[in-house]
Amino acid sequence: MDTPPTAPHHGGVSQHSPPPQRILLGILFICMAGGCFAFMLAAAKALGATYSSFQISWARAFGHIVFLLIAFLPKYGLGVMKTRRPVVQLTRSALLFTSNLLSFLALNFIPLAKQSSISQTAPLIVTMLAGPMLGERTTLPRVLALLCGFTGVLLVIRPGSAVFHWASVAVVVSAAAYALYQILTRRVAGLESPETSALYSSVVGAFGMLLVMPFVWITPANLTDLALFCALGVLGALGHYCIAIAFGFGPANILSPFQYFQLLASVAVGFVLFGEAPDLFTWLGAAVIVGSGLYLGWTQTRGKKAGQA
Repeated sequence: MDTPPTAPHHGGVSQHSPPPQRILLGILFICMAGGCFAFMLAAAKALGATYSSFQISWARAFGHIVFLLIAFLPKYGLGVMKTRRPVVQLTRSALLFTSNLLSFLALNFIPLAKQSSISQTAPLIVTMLAGPMLGERTTLPRVLALLCGFTGVLLVIRPGSAVFHWASVAVVVSAAAYALYQILTRRVAGLESPETSALYSSVVGAFGMLLVMPFVWITPANLTDLALFCALGVLGALGHYCIAIAFGFGPANILSPFQYFQLLASVAVGFVLFGEAPDLFTWLGAAVIVGSGLYLGWTQTRGKKAGQA
């Protein structure tokens, strides 16, 4: 599942706050990332009518690797592939591939807006797992916010109703895999360069899945399909690159809420390209999920400010 990664919080705005125009640039790049991810999911949904989700996920990962190698090798050389934590890096990569595969599979059965709404639970799951896995403190208000967020998921999925589909559960598992990927990314952040981690994030999908490709491969039928396959990796890599650029222009506590622009972009893209309009419960559930995520982000930033006071 390609959504913007949870950025590390830096304790709010420093005494030397960036000028407003730089923060506006940061917001612009965050929104550009959301647009990239929304169009990438739309490309995957369009291809899913003809091609295997395994082939689509492989194209996403392989295109990501190729794009980043072209970008990084001239500056960093082959040293960018050296890692001191190969097991953790490969585990991260396997989790990201699993997340993308389940996300792309679900898009064959549920609307883009519904998939994007459920996928926004990843930050909630990160908060839930950060205590036992990273030793971060969990307070009662945060637990209540998590419960509210998962109530929003139930509003979107509506288990037991006529609109329930098993693909919604696949997106929840996808979000959980992506949350674990983010937690492992935090663990290696101080040990590996961002370029190395970015490259390794797609290694399993790009090269491990070559063993499966002969059994599921369908040659693209036309230039349009070929262009969509190529766009998967480029849009995913560009989205993550825009996130990295954005957080160089402004503090995380200001920019992070704009990551939810991806949800609005997905609604618009789904409506224009596929004629999908979210129903009332999807809007309500998405609002609860986003509100819970924003509250958790605010409390984390507030807590770090208090710790620095």
